[in-house]
Amino acid sequence: MFNPFKMFFPKKMVGVDIGASSVKVVEISRWGGGKTLENYGEIKSDSFYKESSDGKKTNSEPLSNDFISKAIRGILDESQIKTKSVIFSIPDSSTFCTSFEIPFMTEKEIPEAIYYNASQYITLPISEVTLDWKIIPNPPGEKKAAMKVFLVAVPNRIVQEYKAMAAIAGLKLHAIEAEALGVTRALIKTSQKTVCLIDIGVQSSTINIIYKGFLKSSYSFNFNSGQLSRIVSSALGVDLKEAENIKNKEGLMHPRQDVVKTLYMLLDPLLIEIESVCSEFLYREQKQIEEIYLTGGTANLPGLKEYFAESLKKNVYVPNCFSEFLYPPILEDTLRQMAPSFSAAVGVALGGLEA
Repeated sequence: MFNPFKMFFPKKMVGVDIGASSVKVVEISRWGGGKTLENYGEIKSDSFYKESSDGKKTNSEPLSNDFISKAIRGILDESQIKTKSVIFSIPDSSTFCTSFEIPFMTEKEIPEAIYYNASQYITLPISEVTLDWKIIPNPPGEKKAAMKVFLVAVPNRIVQEYKAMAAIAGLKLHAIEAEALGVTRALIKTSQKTVCLIDIGVQSSTINIIYKGFLKSSYSFNFNSGQLSRIVSSALGVDLKEAENIKNKEGLMHPRQDVVKTLYMLLDPLLIEIESVCSEFLYREQKQIEEIYLTGGTANLPGLKEYFAESLKKNVYVPNCFSEFLYPPILEDTLRQMAPSFSAAVGVALGGLEA
């Protein structure tokens, strides 16, 4: 039905990414073919925790949904975000992703086939998870070939937690989406190349393979950027907060070679995993990875892009999730620096605008 109000009022959506190191919120809008970054906000996780008797922060206990909801509400109020519709990004560690094929069938038959096949891949009972999936288009000329499915399963318990958080924060839950899908939407855009997208997080990392804009596979690993901060802390004899600042400022360009060599040793297992995933994709799909993308807060680590390019013999990029948005020019440098950390929040919000 034609809605005249759509001609005068842009559609707005809020994206929320609850990470291990911070909670990030973005408000974006679409008016016709243009996208605008309306507002954004972030609160670091270390500010959530009270100091112990010895003056140190402790984060051994998980935060309650009520506490996180209040933190989100605080960001919304501080950033003056009025939009109520929200989409949450679910961490890869809380989701299960897999891909498989089903015979060609009508759109009406697909859900039943996916639920039937899902039980073969998911360890939890199907009754205890919520499923989401995407059908990966076949090449032209193979329209009736087997259909490729990318499946995401989220425990119902986690879905209920996100619903509760939205309600407490005074938001209207539009959807929840796996982080890997949101990041892919935010960064791949119109690229038709075969890309390996590496999301380096504070607690874990994810390696995603994207072919012509569609997520084909996603693998999570234990590697995390916290390891890098701890080794800098140990090597230089400084606390973790200072080590984090030194790592972010100097990274693999640090003047002390013993620190750099140790960082290389920590990064090399991740490089081995990336090479393994890319080789497995080449064997299975007969397609070479053409480019490497880095995202997550560690993507901006000085020297990291160059080290990955040298080691993997590929072009390596740190894409900017804000590159296609309208925003005040004064924010250009700030947004470029923070973009890798906000790719999940931006990606899920974009999904709401496209729906």
